[in-house]
Amino acid sequence: MARRMLVALALCACPAAWAATLDVAWLRDGQVTSLQLGRDAATSTPAADGARPVPLGSLWKLFVYLYATDNGIAMPDYHCTGRDREETYCCAPGGAVDRDDALAQSCGPFFAPARLMLGRAPWRRYWEGRLGAPLTGELEWLGAPERLTPDRTVRLQSLLRALAAAPPAARTEAESALLRVVLDGRGAGAVRWFGSRLRVKTFSWHVPGDPARRLGGGAGWLADGTPVWFAGEGTSAAIFDRWGAQLAAALPPARATDSGCVVVDYFTRYPIRGVRGETGPAPAGPLAGRYVVEFANGRHLALRSDGEMTLLVEHGRQRLQGRFGTNEYVARVIDREGGTDRPEAAKALAVAARSYLLQHARPEASCQRIADSTAAQRVSPSPVSARALAAAQWTDRLVIQDQPVQYHGTRAAPGMLSWTDALDQASAGRTFDAILARAYPRAVLATVGAAQRCVRLYDTERWLAQALPRWERVLRAEPGYERPRQPPVVCALPAGAPYSEQSRNRVFMRPLATREDRITLAHEYLHIGLRNHPRGQDEAYVERLARRLADPELGGM
Repeated sequence: MARRMLVALALCACPAAWAATLDVAWLRDGQVTSLQLGRDAATSTPAADGARPVPLGSLWKLFVYLYATDNGIAMPDYHCTGRDREETYCCAPGGAVDRDDALAQSCGPFFAPARLMLGRAPWRRYWEGRLGAPLTGELEWLGAPERLTPDRTVRLQSLLRALAAAPPAARTEAESALLRVVLDGRGAGAVRWFGSRLRVKTFSWHVPGDPARRLGGGAGWLADGTPVWFAGEGTSAAIFDRWGAQLAAALPPARATDSGCVVVDYFTRYPIRGVRGETGPAPAGPLAGRYVVEFANGRHLALRSDGEMTLLVEHGRQRLQGRFGTNEYVARVIDREGGTDRPEAAKALAVAARSYLLQHARPEASCQRIADSTAAQRVSPSPVSARALAAAQWTDRLVIQDQPVQYHGTRAAPGMLSWTDALDQASAGRTFDAILARAYPRAVLATVGAAQRCVRLYDTERWLAQALPRWERVLRAEPGYERPRQPPVVCALPAGAPYSEQSRNRVFMRPLATREDRITLAHEYLHIGLRNHPRGQDEAYVERLARRLADPELGGM
């Protein structure tokens, strides 16, 4: 996979022949909003603009990806021979490309319907089911996989409607691959404008009826799932260079949904004497309201909880624990370790905090566990500020790779982000990626799970195969449970929290060593087997069931 070093890239000069406008459209609440960006301002185009024909270009590959991913169709790596000119976008002769790189790089041979053996009848039934309408009229273009060709024109509103019909799980996987576009793809360097808000498949074709004029752009989703499309004269790379800042400013607000799970052990170095609420000493359990924590050293701390904090009593000792989504955790670090007066500095700290979590947290069941400590990251015990949460969501999934992450309030050094230095750089107009480049000169800016290759854990796979018959005695009673056609492949996880790839039938985790590891394996297997279960994404339910499966005595009840 191509990678972009964290350096400040200057925007290229644009040829005078470029058109002076960029068309942008998105779909929300069933309504298409269209804008036309000019060199100086954005002006609204007529509402009927959604009915105009636009070329499909290489966007056809995105629909093949979604269909194959959602239906569990095998997508083996494509091996380049050098005999096909289209392999330029895939790999060097003798190399290979997997499905996510193929989507981000726009490798046509990978997604050829004949190679993936896509049948017309199941394809048509699938998309009619997703769209809730027959594939006629303006939706006729989606009726057969072999008819999805770059020169095909489709109505813009029907393209956005088809993107809106993408299944959430498959869309999430496509978005993860497409985040590369603004990192090291055709929009390399545009991450400074978009963060992780834009997840689009790029295309370059020609203006309909005029092969001499290039038309470039992208289509996909914003971070909240809003379908989006944009195009203008020039290649897709040129569009990002010329229009990146204006496009980012024109798009509607879109905040990523929080994902992941982080458990924080608070005040690990400071014994707690007691916790008092508004009506007296707090009982063990979830906390809701305002409290004062009294420490054994006589100090006091006021905090507020909306149920995410829990008071635990173990062997007569009290301790506080928090459970958050990843972005909320990152936002709490920003509130405690930095601030939000300089948004670009806050974004840089968000990436550093998320990277530190990935590099240092201890996996526990389906969560990451870390202490609130000056030896690690300090985490605010009170609800996050709106601006800190916005910075965390704007950088959702963005992390530092290939260099250990450290940061400090005032001290700067290679491999260490100085908060005061970050504030100075932000005040001078530097963007968050440039701030990170200065702090981590040997690193790359990437996404969580990027370039994750599977190093198989064969012993774990054998253990799973032996456990499945016993587990299924329990799981047969669960509505919606579907045993995978083959036992999942189990891959080694070098860092971060364990996870499952449902469409690939893979689990990433560490080797089995403890009971908690067995619970983790059961938990991630359940996410695959219960993908159609009404509570298949309910983490608390899945965790309880995983613990039952991992205990041989309970599993046989």
